[in-house]
Amino acid sequence: MNGERKFTTWEEAVVWLRNQPAQRQLVLDAFYDDPLVEAAERYFQSSEWQAVAALLAGRTGTALDVGAGRGIASYALARSGFAVTALEPDPSPIVGGAAIRALAAEAQLPIQVVEEFSERLPFADATFDVVFARAVLHHTSDLEGACREMFRVLRPGGVLIAAREHVISKEADLPQFLAQHPLHHLYGGEHAYLLDRYTGALSAAGFSAIDTLAPLQSPINLFPYTAETLKAAIVAKLTQKIPVAPLWRAAFASHGVFVSLLSLAERFDNRPGRLYSFVCHKA
Repeated sequence: MNGERKFTTWEEAVVWLRNQPAQRQLVLDAFYDDPLVEAAERYFQSSEWQAVAALLAGRTGTALDVGAGRGIASYALARSGFAVTALEPDPSPIVGGAAIRALAAEAQLPIQVVEEFSERLPFADATFDVVFARAVLHHTSDLEGACREMFRVLRPGGVLIAAREHVISKEADLPQFLAQHPLHHLYGGEHAYLLDRYTGALSAAGFSAIDTLAPLQSPINLFPYTAETLKAAIVAKLTQKIPVAPLWRAAFASHGVFVSLLSLAERFDNRPGRLYSFVCHKA
């Protein structure tokens, strides 16, 4: 690619990306591949969605998928029994509203598409039982306003899951994060905030309880890794430095030991753009 320029639309960027053989794994990990119904089903079966589904266990009713993209989370919510409204400002047939409508029709799922931005939700107060926002808050032009709107349209007792949000430790880390982001150079639009900025905006919006899921704590943030594939990758990397593979495998053989080590590693994890998720409750 002429990596020095950005595409004028996200759809153009995704089309280019899908035509690069070297980027095939990135395309699959981002669920940008076709057929869309197969990509959506793969997301539904992923460790990430299974962790989200566990958080939604016992909940029913209506769900709003904010920043729905091409509809993979809308599909997963509908497959889980929710009547879904997909909010997506892009109308395009590959990464926007038209893609979601085609997916809903093919899968015969109850998904309504509304083309609007998350900072101004065209819904009455207390409309939804669940609001799901996957990698949305860090894209908003008004973080605090978007959080207020998501709180407003939730029914009492409802939950907002804001998944996979980029976090930086200090503002000076933002340029480094943007420079290393694999997709930012294609179109732009990426951002990251301090952790306190997210939790402050959610608290100010009115949420009564906010559960913060740290980068290495939840499968939601680990994806496309699972705990097992992350363990294998760490063993491989350590073996490159100190080539005693059986030693590393033995050290991490116990799942409990590995989880404990991940918990310890959280204290030293300052990667710019690391992923957090938030589970927010409306009293």
